[in-house]
Amino acid sequence: MVKNYFGHEVKIQLVRESRPTKEYIITGPEDVYKLVKDELKNSDRELFLSIQLNTRNRVLGINVVSVGTLNASMVHPREVFKPAILQNAAGIVIAHNHPSETDEPSEEDLAITSKLSNAGELLSIDVLDHIIVGKSFYSFLEKGLIKNKKGVQNVNK
Repeated sequence: MVKNYFGHEVKIQLVRESRPTKEYIITGPEDVYKLVKDELKNSDRELFLSIQLNTRNRVLGINVVSVGTLNASMVHPREVFKPAILQNAAGIVIAHNHPSETDEPSEEDLAITSKLSNAGELLSIDVLDHIIVGKSFYSFLEKGLIKNKKGVQNVNK
C-alpha cells in the first residue's frame, strides 16, 4: 500500500469473479485458437483479448481488453498488462478477430504486437503469441514475428 498526499492509503487488488471451469494448458497456437474461436468468430466487431498464463502456461484468466469497430480496435499496453500484473502472470497470449474473416495481419496488428512485446520485456511478462482469428487463424509465433524466446509451443518439453 502507498500513502498519498492526503494520508489515504491506496491499493490495487484483484477481485476474482470466477475461475476457469477447468484447467486449460496452452501448448501451442492451436490450443489458443480452440480456446477463443467461439467467442471471437461470433463477434461482428473486433474484440481484443489478453490470456494470462502461469509459468507452466496454465490459463489464469481471459480478459476482453477492447471492443472495437468492424475493422479496428484501440489497444493500450496498460490495459493489456493490468490483468497480467494483478494475476502474477508469467506470460500472456493476445488474440483478436477480424470480422472480415481475413487471417492476415494489418500494419496496425504488426505495430501493436511489436509495442506489446517491448512493453512485456520491460515488465518481465512474455508476450508468447498473438493470434488473429478469421476464417482460420494466424499465429505471429509460427510466422516468426514474436520476439520472445519461450513461445507457447515450447512449454512442458
